[in-house]
Amino acid sequence: MRMRRSEAVVVLAGALLLASACTAAPSSPHTAPTPEAPMTDATSDLLAAAAAGDADAVRRALDAGADIEARGDGGMTPLIAATKANHVDAARLLIEAGADVNAKDDIQDSAYLYAGARGHDEILRMTLAHGADLRSTNRFGGTALIPASERGLLPTVEILLEAGVDPDHINNLGWTALHEAIVLGDGSARYVEVVRALLDGGADATIRDGNGVLPLDLATDRGYDAIAAEIRR
Repeated sequence: MRMRRSEAVVVLAGALLLASACTAAPSSPHTAPTPEAPMTDATSDLLAAAAAGDADAVRRALDAGADIEARGDGGMTPLIAATKANHVDAARLLIEAGADVNAKDDIQDSAYLYAGARGHDEILRMTLAHGADLRSTNRFGGTALIPASERGLLPTVEILLEAGVDPDHINNLGWTALHEAIVLGDGSARYVEVVRALLDGGADATIRDGNGVLPLDLATDRGYDAIAAEIRR
């Protein structure tokens, strides 16, 4: 059967439209994002030097124009990498050069939060002196004071309380620093001291956890008599 002339025109037009769609270059920049500029050698050197704690190499990389806020593995900046490993001299150089102490990595921790959670007190003091956000929280919604209390880091707890961190901040688990010192601590002498410091620093022992339990009950249920005594006093 012969195709009528009008039908042939429709088929031909459709074929031309299809060919045009297949060969045309994308017109929107959103369909073809521009790749990120490659990291410079100086910036790569800075990330490596910070992680290794090589302060001299950090200084050389900065002098060579390295990006002080570049992101390496896990979204860590050079300062975060230095802080995690407690490389004090490297961290000092970076902070004095203007590194952001509040910049966060892929798991929502900053140099300030790492220093507080790990008891890296010298770096912690430097971050506090250079604008650390006391209200900043980690991926669990906790301030730096909460993991410091959980780990029984008395000097760190005292630094953070003195700096003005809220002792009654409640994280996503429904716990304050006082709750975590009891629930995740072991009731030993260092946790007794942390609980004492928190209470002396204004922690409210009447705040209930996410299950409605008071700190005193958490302590007595675990047989932490010395902690219970601190709460009762």
